[in-house]
Amino acid sequence: MKPQTPDIVRRVHHLLTEKGATVSVAESCTGGLLSNLLTSLPGSSNFFEAGIVSYSERSKERILGVPPKIISDNGMVSEETAKAMAEKVRALTMTDFAIATTGNLGPGVLEGKAMGLVYIAVSGNRGTFARELRLNADREANREAAALGSLELLMEVAGP
Repeated sequence: MKPQTPDIVRRVHHLLTEKGATVSVAESCTGGLLSNLLTSLPGSSNFFEAGIVSYSERSKERILGVPPKIISDNGMVSEETAKAMAEKVRALTMTDFAIATTGNLGPGVLEGKAMGLVYIAVSGNRGTFARELRLNADREANREAAALGSLELLMEVAGP
């Protein structure tokens, strides 16, 4: 049986299609789930440009072009890194909007940051906006919550 598409995916699909807007993503902690959700409905090729999974520090710096100083000063799990990821992937893909995710899904502590700490960011023509999430479920549920939370933030930034 096919899993049901979350309502937020349908709303994002409708909004981007209606606006004729494009989106790209730079994912770390969501590991491709966000790209998967965005492309789960027919017609997503009208707005989805690209998805980059930059899981390591090196890929954030080399592929996306996140300045090493941002990561060394703030860590990979930080608002600053999420914002830089969103801005860099938007510039690379020349899209109207870009979403980024970075965080610690666990188990354990990463960079001194607790499991469940996630930062999401959306970059668009009105600026770059970030949100901190403190999730407290298991790894997979946290991953899904981070991806869906990112789509909610996109709706806030891209909406009317």
